[in-house]
Amino acid sequence: MTILVVGATGATGQRLVSQLLERNERVRAVVRAPESLPAALRGHSSLELVHASLLDLDEAALQRTVAGCSAIASCLGHRMNFKGIYGPPRRLVTDATRRLCHAVQASAPQQPIRFVLMNTAAVRDRAREKPFSLAERGLFGVIRALLPPHADNEDAAAWLHANITQGHGMIEWAIVRPDSLIEEDDVTDYRIHPSPVRSPLFDAGKTSRINVARFMAELATQDDAWQAWRWNMPVIYNPGFS
Repeated sequence: MTILVVGATGATGQRLVSQLLERNERVRAVVRAPESLPAALRGHSSLELVHASLLDLDEAALQRTVAGCSAIASCLGHRMNFKGIYGPPRRLVTDATRRLCHAVQASAPQQPIRFVLMNTAAVRDRAREKPFSLAERGLFGVIRALLPPHADNEDAAAWLHANITQGHGMIEWAIVRPDSLIEEDDVTDYRIHPSPVRSPLFDAGKTSRINVARFMAELATQDDAWQAWRWNMPVIYNPGFS
């Protein structure tokens, strides 16, 4: 089977593709600019590139893209510059999540497809976690109003909770929530929690992108990891921050 990666040219997405290929998995990646991938990845025999913008694919093309995939991993996010934060598409993560799930449903897979969504520890699991503190709620209200990417991440998680429920039959999901992302070259031990153990605003932890990629690869390929965390929003921290 094949694992579909979207957001593959991003800093975390590239690492996820590399992690999956190291596991001898077949990977299909939707990329607007294939040249943004390192040459070593572009030339890998187990990597299939779909040269397109995900949101521009029509329904038939999107169904072909998800066909034959055992898992979908989304590392999509907004670039942290003025255009990326305030320019279109404002609902990149939410619209991509919705369209991918609809394409899976239309393809009617015989076994449930795993949907692994990279999100952020700043998004609360409303189904299981207590509300943020009053101070946090006030600050998050400002962030939501001023920074559209945060609202997009919240909406993507909320859409999955509302529309892809347990017993769905075609899709199962896990939403991976790293805290402040940092760059490191090597995988280290990391800690997974069902809920944040630090305030994402007032006492933020750190998570390396390569550890996020490693955990997402585990979820996409390993049954024990998937059984442990499906239908949940696990939070991942580097050692020393959990």
